[in-house]
Amino acid sequence: MADLGRRDWVVIGGGLVGAAIAWGLARAGARPLVLDEGDCAPRASRANFALVWVQGKGLGHPHYALWSRDSAERWPRFAAELEAETGIDVALRQPGGFTFCLSQAELERERADVEQIARETGPRAAGFEVLDPAQTRARLPAVGATVAGSIYSPCDGHVNVLLALRALHAAMAARGCDYRAGHPVRLIEPVPDGFRITGEWGRLLAGRVVLAAGLGCERLAPMVGLACPLKASRGQVIVTEKCAPFFPYASTAVLQAAEGGFLIGASQDASGSILTSQQISAVMAQRAIRVFPALAAVNVVRTWAGFRVKTRDGHPVYDQSESAPGAFIAAGHSGVTLAANHALVLAPQILAGRLDPGLGPYSARRFLVPQDH
Repeated sequence: MADLGRRDWVVIGGGLVGAAIAWGLARAGARPLVLDEGDCAPRASRANFALVWVQGKGLGHPHYALWSRDSAERWPRFAAELEAETGIDVALRQPGGFTFCLSQAELERERADVEQIARETGPRAAGFEVLDPAQTRARLPAVGATVAGSIYSPCDGHVNVLLALRALHAAMAARGCDYRAGHPVRLIEPVPDGFRITGEWGRLLAGRVVLAAGLGCERLAPMVGLACPLKASRGQVIVTEKCAPFFPYASTAVLQAAEGGFLIGASQDASGSILTSQQISAVMAQRAIRVFPALAAVNVVRTWAGFRVKTRDGHPVYDQSESAPGAFIAAGHSGVTLAANHALVLAPQILAGRLDPGLGPYSARRFLVPQDH
């Protein structure tokens, strides 16, 4: 077993959440070591819809709605800094986004949600428009006849998440981060001067540690006196061949990437299998064709599946350990949308050794409160 010595900062997890935090730490002056499983891991970072999405988030939880909106507003700065450091354009586009509804009942449910979120978030609420079928087709002539309406928000957009992950890793390297793929962590032990971290690769001592290992955080958190109850939610994505641009906006179900191919998604299930399901793919494709009938003539190139990292209430966990000072955790869904906040806001707080009280609602202690029945 190799002995990697002592490091001031160790980030466990090199996906989008871990990479954003590691780069944010390096940007603020630290030089973290990043321990990662590597490309063999079923990353949410490589199996998602790549949305920078605000619309509909935070129902009943205005702090999450505003946290999401703040991150979406920081994304242009975040993307510009990554491009300046690496030369990689992550293809950020924020033209606004549509939620397409295929029945009047569906439209009314979506309307009720965005109106409630607007009431709860007050003057900082994300803007939105409820569009009837004619208004939707006036903006998007390619929309199908069975679309009953849509919700449009100017706050939404998308990126190329593969380029974003690549840019973060390139920026990490440029700032002196030490990235180790193939280094899954088996055990973290608090010791008087920090933490002893071990795996089949060897061991090291860390002054401070950040858990950003996706679904692995549930196993690792109790080792440093934290909790992180998670569930795996499989999501599937269909990728089509490239075609002429006709949908320049974002959407939760259908998205045309900057390269021209369409992504079709919006599935989730708790089957526990990483394999794609033809039945689920067929349902997604049928819905996409109802939204844009022209997609019926477009060839599918590939499909993939990955595990989303979901908490019980769908909101992230940000916490620091009281029993093992110097241990922090960041886990949850929306790693793309929240990447700008993770790098530009959360990482400096972690480096300072104290999370802002405004992140209090994201502590896993919320899951210890008895739920009303």
